[in-house]
Parts: sequence; structure tokens; C-alpha cells
Amino acid sequence: MGILALGGLALDPAVCDWVVGRLTRERPRVVILPTACGDLPEIVVRFHERFPGSRFDASHILLHGVPPDDARDRVATADAVLVTGGNTANMLAVFRLHGIDVALRTAWERGALLWGSSAGMICWFEAGVTDSYRAALDGMRDGLGFLPGSACPHYDREERRRPVYTGLVRDEGFPAGVAADDGCGLWYEGTGLAEVVAFRDGAGAYAVSAAGESPLVA
Repeated sequence: MGILALGGLALDPAVCDWVVGRLTRERPRVVILPTACGDLPEIVVRFHERFPGSRFDASHILLHGVPPDDARDRVATADAVLVTGGNTANMLAVFRLHGIDVALRTAWERGALLWGSSAGMICWFEAGVTDSYRAALDGMRDGLGFLPGSACPHYDREERRRPVYTGLVRDEGFPAGVAADDGCGLWYEGTGLAEVVAFRDGAGAYAVSAAGESPLVA
């Protein structure tokens, strides 16, 4: 199906409604991977509020501690998978340790909908702008690489995001890519950008290259 890469607000009701509208199974299998936020209980509770058991086969996979034996299978066979925000570098290391990276690719290739914001946005790309290593922002070239180029979330919310990202691409040979405000999603079918979806008034997305920045139109 595709990947919805959001600048922020992946569990916003409007985003969840959009995701549900794309699912065709009568009782969709929906999985959350809250790895990046350290399996934060509040995020898991909010997910289950958005995807109640009365309508969905919804489950959470906690990888901190003893991972469930069926973690890879649940991800690989899901209709939709949410990857939360948090520490991207830590999350990717844990994913790779437990084979979740391979399971996510399997799900994507068989037609699942993958979505997320912040860490759950940049992880799908080859590279991204992250605060995984320190409070200041750095370029990271260790993404899953499902989508080409780089990505930057929170473009309108965190004042350092725009200058750091544009500077990396312009001056340091960082891969060109896309940036998204909180509340804006980039919908990819295959590896191509198919739609820009604004879930909040004024939220936008941008193409960023060494030549500069330009708005992406829905």
C-alpha cells in the first residue's frame, strides 16, 4: 500500500481516521512499535484508544525487555504498522537486533500501510535529521532506506530544524530530501511521493536540495 511519513502527530484523530480509511479488511490487523519512546505506556494506551479491540485486531510490540516470540510475524503480516517518535538511532539498533527491520520491509512489500512521525518519519528514508545523539541536531545516514534521500520532521515546531537541515544539504553533501511540519503527511506509493496531506491548517511540506527549499503541493 504505502508509507505515510509525518512531521508530527501520528496519533492525531484525523491521521488515524485517514489510516483507517485506507484499510480494506473487515477487522484490520494494526500494530504499534513504541520502541523509539522506550515502550512508553501512555503511547500504547492512546494507540488502543484510537484502535479499539471492538473494531481492530490491534496489538503492541514491546522490544525493551523480553520481546514476544511472534514479534516479527505480527509485523510482517500486519495491515498497518505505526512506528512512534523518540530516539531514532536507538530504535533502529533494536529493530535490527531483533529482525524487525526485515519484517517491516516484508509488510511494506506485501502491501501494508506503514506510518509514523518524527523517528517514525525519518526511519523510512536513507538519511534524516535527528537529536538521537545529543541535544543539538545531527545528520544520520543509517535509515531503513525504503524511501530514497533524506527527511526532516517538526519543520515548523523546532526552530533549529530548518537551518540545520538546509545547511546539511547545501554545505555538507547530505542527501536531498523532504521536510514536513507537524500535522503534515507525505504519502508514498512504492518509492514515489503520491500526495501531501495536511491534517492541520497551515501545515506544509517542502523539497530540500542543495539549490534551496520549495513547497510541496498536495
